[in-house]
Amino acid sequence: MPAGERGFNGLRNSKPFSLYDVSRRPNIVAMRPLLVLAALAPVSLAAQGAGRADSIQYVVLMSERVAGAQTLWRGPGNERRALYEYNDRGRGPRFVARVVAGADGVPTSVETIGHGYFKDTVAERFSLGGGRARWERVGERGERPAGGGPAFYVSSAAPPEEMAALARALLRAPGRRLALLPDGEARIQSAGELRVRSAAGESRTVRQLFITGLGFAPVAVWLDADGELFALRNGSWMAAVRAGWEGALPSIAAAQTSAEHARDDSLARTLARRPRGGALVVRHASLFDPQSRALRPNTTIVVQGNRIAAVGPDGAVAVPAGAEVVDATGKTVLPGLWDMHVHISPGPDGIMHLAAGVTSVRDMANGFDLLQLRRDIDSGRVVGPRVVVAAGFIDGPGPYQGPTGLFVSTPDEARAAVTRYADSGYRHIKVYSSLQPALVAPIVEAAHARGMRVSGHVPAHMTAEQFVRAGADEIQHANMLVLNFLGDTLDTRTPVRFTAVAANAAALDLASDSVRRFVALLRERGTVVDPTVGIFEQMFTGRPGEMGPMWAPLAQRFPPQVRRGLPGGGLPVPEGMDAGYRASFATMLRLVKTLYDAGVPIVAGTDDMPGFALHRELELYAQAGIPAADVLYIATLGAARVAKADDRLGTIAPGKLADFIILDGNPLQRMTDIRTVRTVVKDGLVYDAGRLWEAVGVRP
Repeated sequence: MPAGERGFNGLRNSKPFSLYDVSRRPNIVAMRPLLVLAALAPVSLAAQGAGRADSIQYVVLMSERVAGAQTLWRGPGNERRALYEYNDRGRGPRFVARVVAGADGVPTSVETIGHGYFKDTVAERFSLGGGRARWERVGERGERPAGGGPAFYVSSAAPPEEMAALARALLRAPGRRLALLPDGEARIQSAGELRVRSAAGESRTVRQLFITGLGFAPVAVWLDADGELFALRNGSWMAAVRAGWEGALPSIAAAQTSAEHARDDSLARTLARRPRGGALVVRHASLFDPQSRALRPNTTIVVQGNRIAAVGPDGAVAVPAGAEVVDATGKTVLPGLWDMHVHISPGPDGIMHLAAGVTSVRDMANGFDLLQLRRDIDSGRVVGPRVVVAAGFIDGPGPYQGPTGLFVSTPDEARAAVTRYADSGYRHIKVYSSLQPALVAPIVEAAHARGMRVSGHVPAHMTAEQFVRAGADEIQHANMLVLNFLGDTLDTRTPVRFTAVAANAAALDLASDSVRRFVALLRERGTVVDPTVGIFEQMFTGRPGEMGPMWAPLAQRFPPQVRRGLPGGGLPVPEGMDAGYRASFATMLRLVKTLYDAGVPIVAGTDDMPGFALHRELELYAQAGIPAADVLYIATLGAARVAKADDRLGTIAPGKLADFIILDGNPLQRMTDIRTVRTVVKDGLVYDAGRLWEAVGVRP
């Protein structure tokens, strides 16, 4: 995905830098003493195994395009080495993992050296000996007694091969379960076999296995008859497959999707329920009305079917006979929240959104299979929020092109791409960084003619002001606004769109004439801004080994292996720039407040972990100085208005769809209380937030 992508686990992953690192940015570090070793080690280690007959080659694909490779070779005894690398718009890891395992397949020694997704140093080591298990990586060092049975060390940076190694060890383990290091437990379940054929006509049988205990959902891994990795696939976004067998991926995808759909069906049947008696009544509620920005105490809400039937003061609203009655004394009721920047996938994404009170989303780039997922959610077969808006993604071809969507080089191709999306049911176009600036205007013209909005990244070598004057309706990401004042010579197709802002935003004078003129232009044009400041908080202020403010209140609720990844850090910080990077984030928050004060429309989007990230986004708006009532308006009725869905969503009023949430706290008094969701009503169905969280391995 353009800014928030997935790894091989099928879960929300900030960048696709490893196999099952979930919901976090890469381990972006500055381990100075090892820089030279890290830069040289992958080449020298790979050379030792290059060309050997026992090596196995894998192709790494992103959105069905070749992006990298894994080379696996066997050393003496139970030693294996894997060189893993891929290129994602100039980003991507390159490292070598050397693993020695015992007879049970459990690692006794692991060493991984190279660089990570943002070219940050990867230097990780694990050893088992003398009755102790010891591990060390940037920002973490630990050890524990090795007694009590075998335990599999889970690397923070791992090639696809590690998933196969874990699967093999689990298949040998008693009860097919293993303790994990540093914490947790994994289990494995077989999901059937499949006969596949190579391009050369060779056929073989491969086995699908699901591993649980690593993250928010099971991880699928495919092994061949010899127990070697055959394929690892995460939806249509990312896959690793044995070289020469790329043609087997469609049949693997079909079999894996079928198994995942069966799980989705089961969860949907158990997590959603209809109100007893055919109607739902919520009494004694403190109801937040986004229209007036005020609480209405002692309110009764009546739901019949999937609509709000009545709203009024307690005692003034008739309660249907036999209705299920909920006492909301001391609780706050809000319209369902909106996340206006997601990239939703089947599986845990939808459950996590809903558990956090997010009942509506705008998907800002996905494959055409998004439309099927939307139908599955609408039918109740998959648990998830309403995908009210689906954005079609358009970029220009080249080495930094986005990992999905349609790619155009001429005005005719651009107009044809808009037509294809419009005819398919999309209502929004998102453009990206490699698009030629001259193609923005033709895209806008074609999209507006079909009643579609246009937004996105500001293309490279174009300023945000030029983007707005070309007709763009919205800008994604606050860094794109800061870049407006750094000129049009930066190649913002690359990570410079992050690093240049981190280095320079602190010096931006928000009271300057240039900033005032630009903000006035946004207001005059009605240009919407989707700041996604939460991801920049992590990028600019995250440091290795530190638990950032997004995760500190949540860490103990997460599965152990997810929790371990949370202190991964942010962008690599040049020497002497720590305070500057932090000040740049503070400037971004002040910029959001400047937009708000000027009347520029803001929508709350995240491009990050489902549910949790929206809570943090709203907390940051309040921290910036936006009044709490207006923050809640932005996340409810304001979003519905931008999505042109306020006729049916955004407020709790008779005739509107029954989407609302019940909180223990009061976010008007303290925005962190937005995290206290207890009950979610979506389309008239009732969900217990605690049960939703438990379904993805998160403590309520």
